[in-house]
Amino acid sequence: MLFNSKGSQEVTYDAIVVGSGISGGWAAKELSERGLKTLVLERGRMVKHGDYPTATLNSWDFPHRDRVPLEEMKKYPKQSRTGYTIRESTKHWWVNDLENPYTEVKRFDWIRGYHVGGRSLLWGRQSYRWSDLDFAANKTDGHGTDWPIRYKDIESWYDHVEEFAGISGLAEGLHQLPDSNFLPAMQFNCLEQHVRDRIASNFDDRILTIGRVANLTVPHKGRGKCQFRNRCIRGCPYGAYFSSNASTLPAAEATGNMTLRPFSIVNSIIYDKDSKTAKGVRVIDAETKETHEYYAKVVFLCASALGSTFILLNSTDDANPNGLGNNSDHLGRNLMDHHFRTGASGEYDGFTDKYYKGRRPNGIYIPRFRNVDNETKMADFVRGYGYQGSGSRISWSRSVRELGFGEGLKEELIEPGKWRFGITAFGEMLPNPENRVYLNDQVRDVYGQKTLTFDCEFKENELAMRKDMMNSAAEMLEAAGLKNVNTYDSPGAPGLGIHEMGTARMGTSPSNSVLNKHNQVWDAKNVYVTDGACMTSASCVNPSLTYMALTARAAAHAVEELNKMNI
Repeated sequence: MLFNSKGSQEVTYDAIVVGSGISGGWAAKELSERGLKTLVLERGRMVKHGDYPTATLNSWDFPHRDRVPLEEMKKYPKQSRTGYTIRESTKHWWVNDLENPYTEVKRFDWIRGYHVGGRSLLWGRQSYRWSDLDFAANKTDGHGTDWPIRYKDIESWYDHVEEFAGISGLAEGLHQLPDSNFLPAMQFNCLEQHVRDRIASNFDDRILTIGRVANLTVPHKGRGKCQFRNRCIRGCPYGAYFSSNASTLPAAEATGNMTLRPFSIVNSIIYDKDSKTAKGVRVIDAETKETHEYYAKVVFLCASALGSTFILLNSTDDANPNGLGNNSDHLGRNLMDHHFRTGASGEYDGFTDKYYKGRRPNGIYIPRFRNVDNETKMADFVRGYGYQGSGSRISWSRSVRELGFGEGLKEELIEPGKWRFGITAFGEMLPNPENRVYLNDQVRDVYGQKTLTFDCEFKENELAMRKDMMNSAAEMLEAAGLKNVNTYDSPGAPGLGIHEMGTARMGTSPSNSVLNKHNQVWDAKNVYVTDGACMTSASCVNPSLTYMALTARAAAHAVEELNKMNI
């Protein structure tokens, strides 16, 4: 039986949430817990917590030893070109590029997963607060438009989402990287502690800390602690890292107010030009390809930065010929990602009597130290970068080779190799209206929809920053006593960081942005966009924690506005 076979009453809700990833899960939880009958529309298949078929398998349990046959890999021409390995253990999370194409004026690596939970099942879990340095950056240096909010506007919402999600880490008291409400931190290994100490003794402006990560180090909110298996990308049966499936969607379901409908591709928003509000959404059923309409008082777009932007661009009518919210011509523009894959690594001769236990799903973090005050201002670039990395011992597999034999080979096989330490920088990308996406009417997906075309590249500031990212990495490792320090710089293309942001940014007026300070579309106040599309700048830290805070804040605002009958 179809969902909408009993008339409009059966398909009318208080709220519609589009997408079930990090932002969508939080919207579902907050709106449902505040009493709204909420419909969550997910374009992909159903995945319930625990529905992780490969979570406990080993490589020898797979027919091809966890490798995908070449013939099957033809489904992923763009997903597989990135260097992110598609395995038998993870292939069910990746999007079929042939069914879901996109085009490029300049290369953009769009990594996608269409299923309930979205990329909340796949993310790296690094969780950092933004600071006023980030929210004021556009106004300070003149790139982009000013954020309509500052840190104080979402500080309490960071508290709110961290208390529920569970973030482990160390408090360091840095103004450029505010501390969170931390669960106990994961431990450094001996080389990481050594490098932390040497950086502290050699540099007044730099520290090394443990990664701030949404993996539980103690049981929390009914979820088990991390087992240090480092198989997070397969899904965690213990619920030991934050995901929509393990955390927010069960909370929303417990209220009795949420209806979750998978295989529901939101094609566009239904706009009422008389009231200047959205009435609902148009949906393509991914299984039958039939079209349906669902109605609500408020719509939250949480389909990912590019997914939400597609929906807005595709929502055209007489009142919005270029897409809903595009009167400023900023919809689809100012696309950003983080640029990375530059840094350094080296070897350490000591600690040969020490090893480590388990496979910790986390590394170290070196927070931004450039352009954080007048003393650290750089002449060649604005904004800054941080580092992620780790120390480890070289694998025993170094000795699996044909040249080894006899007693010497056996002795090598029972001893790990030298200690190594490596760091990779993640740098901020400036907002630029030339970096954009737009609709392509000529290339259609398997459902007959228009697709996106990307025209985006790293510009002069990013390229200048990369030189310092690489050289500073080597400088710190050499100061820490590492030998044979090697640098590298392989920028790739935007999208590779999987932190796509912008394209429907917040701003101070309808002329410079798509959204206001509450994440509402200027031209339709009952439409909220709270995923990466809303971001006005990119910072240099992972953005997901900020999406969570902005989503919870926007949901509270939406309920208040509904109660006041303002939307």
